[in-house]
Amino acid sequence: MTRVKRGTIHTKKRHNILSKTKGFKWGRKNLIRLASTAATKAGAHSYTDRRKKKRNARALWQIRIGAFAKDHNLSYSKMMNLLKKANIKLDRKSLADLAANHPDVLSKILEQIQ
Repeated sequence: MTRVKRGTIHTKKRHNILSKTKGFKWGRKNLIRLASTAATKAGAHSYTDRRKKKRNARALWQIRIGAFAKDHNLSYSKMMNLLKKANIKLDRKSLADLAANHPDVLSKILEQIQ
């Protein structure tokens, strides 16, 4: 059987793993065995945390809309129900933005639907 040296391929594979773990602490940045597990786990966490980011953003929007509703003697659920019955199809992101930056506009919308 012929000898296979794998010089460039092996080096390239190691380099790709080490470039993914740049900035990690201790041996996880420069030892291949530790770096490969660190890169795998970092990829898994980044995947789940992209979903958590959306979840947290929606929770923040609900809190902002709820705080605005409380100022106008409504609960969050009653305000959303009024908006749905009036067929106003603003999503929670835009409602939260209106509540935070343009509360006068949102209060005018509330006056129309009550």
